[in-house]
Amino acid sequence: MSYFGDSLRLEIIFNVREDYSAVPLQKFYRYLTEQPITFQQNGLMEDTSAIQFNGLPGTRLLTLGMDVPDGWFVESVMSSYDLDNIKLDLLGDGPRTLFTEFELTQLLIEGSCIDRNLGEHPQGMELSLTKYVPPKQEKRNGDQEIVIGDTIAMLNLGYFQLKAGPGLYHVNLGKGRAQTIYKMASNESPHKRATSQSKDTRVLAVVDSLDGVQLPLQVEKRAGHEKDRLLQYSEKEGEKKGDDNSWFSSMFGLSNNEERETRGKNESKQLHIFSVASGHLYERFLKIMIVSVLKHTKSDVKFWFIKNFLSPKFKEFIPHMAKKYHFQYELVTYKWPHWLRQQTEKQRIIWGYKILFLDVLFPLNVDRVIFVDADQIVRADLQELYDMDIHGAPYAYTPFCTSRTEMDGFRFWTEGYWKSHLGPKPYHISALYLVDLKRFREIAAGDRIRSNYDGLSRDPNSLANLDQDLPNYLQHNIPIFSLPQEWLWCETWCSDQEKAKAKTIDLCNNPLTKTPKLENAMRIVPEWVDYDSEIKRLEAELESEEEASSFPTSTPSSTTPTDTQKPKPKPKQKQEL
Repeated sequence: MSYFGDSLRLEIIFNVREDYSAVPLQKFYRYLTEQPITFQQNGLMEDTSAIQFNGLPGTRLLTLGMDVPDGWFVESVMSSYDLDNIKLDLLGDGPRTLFTEFELTQLLIEGSCIDRNLGEHPQGMELSLTKYVPPKQEKRNGDQEIVIGDTIAMLNLGYFQLKAGPGLYHVNLGKGRAQTIYKMASNESPHKRATSQSKDTRVLAVVDSLDGVQLPLQVEKRAGHEKDRLLQYSEKEGEKKGDDNSWFSSMFGLSNNEERETRGKNESKQLHIFSVASGHLYERFLKIMIVSVLKHTKSDVKFWFIKNFLSPKFKEFIPHMAKKYHFQYELVTYKWPHWLRQQTEKQRIIWGYKILFLDVLFPLNVDRVIFVDADQIVRADLQELYDMDIHGAPYAYTPFCTSRTEMDGFRFWTEGYWKSHLGPKPYHISALYLVDLKRFREIAAGDRIRSNYDGLSRDPNSLANLDQDLPNYLQHNIPIFSLPQEWLWCETWCSDQEKAKAKTIDLCNNPLTKTPKLENAMRIVPEWVDYDSEIKRLEAELESEEEASSFPTSTPSSTTPTDTQKPKPKPKQKQEL
């Protein structure tokens, strides 16, 4: 660097070591910003988007990720390595090099929804994102809209977020009670990102920048609805208001009889299961969990996975697995809001996604969802759990077992703070739980969980097990329905005699033996090995098919590709790191 003064010129040269193996560094950064556009001799644009790391310690366990602007959704789209568990010394002899490629997949439309007249954030405001249709074409199409996504505006700052690519969109108030009570107020933006349209229930959002869109959304109540509110629950009063009608009635203005009829018409046998995994080992567990669910569940199943933690290898494999085993799946994500205290360790970030965003992670038409840990084996029909009456609680968990007495010294919840806080209530495990999303949103559980999390997480000694401690701590305000003990068995806490009745088996860590999970899986669950072999056979079949399609055989007299004679696919461009 240089400094020019009236009579002084100072120049400092940093002579940084190229080998970091002896330096106690925890993070290594490389930056890629504002690269100039250059062209090759053939006229094609030169790719200057590569970042390279040299001299990294080979013995240290490393994780590779991207630090990107708040408005970006970025995911790894090409890598044959486990980016959560990189150990360069294990890459073999010669140059220890690995490649991966990241891609900007979506941009963020985010903002704050506020009642302009009351100065309050409407609790439970449903919003949807639809593709913009020109007025002339809109008249021809009638009321048909292409819905891209939906969400709920949080009570926390009225915050909402939606995901989209570049283009024109409408942000709409949710159909039903939201449009009955509210309309859009003036939403003129100084940057003209959003402008009012002819319909009073939507605004135009223009995604024309890599910065995403900041959309301050102003609404106001319609005449005659000044005292109405979207949810019967009030944060100030802490309970539902009004008669015995449920939230479904209050949102859509239905009587009890009409509600029952509507639920009957919309009732679906599709089972929704949510899980999260990061790293190749846990993705291996996840595949086996999927198979165990499908072997025992008669209903149609749809799985939901958080895609920003999944490897490219898993995302390439899951469509083939879905076709083989006849299930549906969807990759979902939610950008951790900038105003909510963020976790830095990846495991704790994953724990946060298991509990902090349940009200906004799934489409609003999903009524219930079951979370199943990736390292869990299912031995029963989960439809039984899905249909269970949990007596008005927003979610249901299984209490920790108490039958393996040699682990009594490790049950921290039976003494000290947890004993006095919980009283007679049990401490539950988060490896399996059912969420009634309608009830969850009705009582604004998501807002209350996030608010308590933000306060508790300021203490670094709090929420040691974030995904378990938080719902257990809030039991007095957000009730947990305790599932029968048979719904979750794990060797660490439960006696051997109870295993025969277990409907799911979880591979809990054992603080006494600290045995690796892979070893435990093969020893504890006999069918685990068969499931694992079944998945490996499918992977081998797909690999053989890919090799066959990459190296076709052809005869000199034939130049027309056939089904078995496909041209070799062009390899993806690699980014060196």
